[in-house]
Amino acid sequence: MLTYARLLTSVCALVSTAAALTPLEVSGKDFVNSETKDRFQIIGVDYQPGGSSGFTSKKDPLSDADVCLRDAALMQRLGINTIRVYNLEPSLNHDKCASIFNAAGIYMILDVSNPLEGGYLDRSAPWTTYSAIYYKQVFGVIEGFKNYDNLLGFFAGNEVINEEATYSAPKYIRAVVRDMKDYIAKNSKRAIPVGYSAADIRNILMDTIHYFECDLKNSTSSRADFFGLNSYSWCGDSSYKSSGYDVLTEDFTNATIPVFFSEYGCNEVQPRTFTEVQAIYGVEMTQAFSGGLVYEWTQEDNDYGLVKVNDSNTVTTLVDFDNFQDQVNKLDFDRITSSNSTQANVKAETCDTSLITRKSFYNAWDLPEVPSKVSDYIKNGLPNAPTGKLVSVSSTTIPQKVYDHSGKEITGVKFEVKSSVNTPSGSSSSTSSGSGGSGTSSDSSSSSDASSSGISTNAAAPNGVPSIALGGLGGFFMLLASLV
Repeated sequence: MLTYARLLTSVCALVSTAAALTPLEVSGKDFVNSETKDRFQIIGVDYQPGGSSGFTSKKDPLSDADVCLRDAALMQRLGINTIRVYNLEPSLNHDKCASIFNAAGIYMILDVSNPLEGGYLDRSAPWTTYSAIYYKQVFGVIEGFKNYDNLLGFFAGNEVINEEATYSAPKYIRAVVRDMKDYIAKNSKRAIPVGYSAADIRNILMDTIHYFECDLKNSTSSRADFFGLNSYSWCGDSSYKSSGYDVLTEDFTNATIPVFFSEYGCNEVQPRTFTEVQAIYGVEMTQAFSGGLVYEWTQEDNDYGLVKVNDSNTVTTLVDFDNFQDQVNKLDFDRITSSNSTQANVKAETCDTSLITRKSFYNAWDLPEVPSKVSDYIKNGLPNAPTGKLVSVSSTTIPQKVYDHSGKEITGVKFEVKSSVNTPSGSSSSTSSGSGGSGTSSDSSSSSDASSSGISTNAAAPNGVPSIALGGLGGFFMLLASLV
């Protein structure tokens, strides 16, 4: 018979596995913890294992729990606190992967489009795809992920505005932002930020952010909550000025929403040393940027990977993995996460043609009307859409073997259930020891009762102990009673 002290410890550990992270919110030009109001800086990685071929209607990056567990454990060692996922299939179950990253202390930023037919907005003729068919994809992703506390936000579009886009593309993307935010306001228990990810096209970059961040009086919900920038201007042993980061900092200092690098990590010089990390999180840039996501996690044909997946049983951490970790370990987290009242007290400009400087950029905010069926979805919810929920996660040793870039096995790679956001370990991942960022937690001995992915389902666990996360004091005492 368990003592009451041990029983209480067991209950608290169980409940915490599904509540590792507190949802984030936007406060002025910062992301902040919705409870403590502490500032949050993204130390992230773009996550699309398998590249374009790794996504189908039956498989996406957040549908394989074994893969997610492996990658989350390695990301814990690296110090990652956010992932971006580009392509998702809303009909799939994502509970296990979302819960793994939540328990790992890692937030998710998700794109709502995918490359399949009906899954994207055609930049060359957006009016042809701005329809209920497209919104089944968009609202399906919202429904599938809205209940995960570690969901940071959604991207309404990625590089839709570029040289190949039609002149009117901006107003359709802003309409998608509006429709998504209206759907969330009506159908989600919390506000979830929605933003746009832009290509680093300098001659229209300021026009782009002005178009999305300005306040439109007759459509306040169409204003973006954040702005991502895909930029590869820092290559090799560059510098704050020669890379043009100084110009970006000056340009975005007066932004009124959070701005961050949604992709960075030029690979024209290899191996990548990631010296830009010190600039991105340096004193100058943290007043304009909220961190960034390095491109990308797995090695694909474009040669940007931090990790190489050899087969289903082995992975290799590449030189870029170690170099990135070395840079992250140098960061002063007390400084970059400290609150700044001037960041919160910013006010959006009113949308006006004077904000747009180039004739080639759309300078009107005459947003298209919401299609009638889409309006019904917003009002009543997307019918028959699968809705996700967090499930319990047990800390465990990952089943795959991990090698460093020299071929030496890295032993002791563990997945650790965290009670808060993941932070850098301060040690190298190339050592063959378990002293990196993730050690064995106190309940690891129970992992043998879990599946190979470390997930407990909502069915009753051995000895009749329910593994579902129960909220509030009522759930706590129900769970306590069942254990007794």
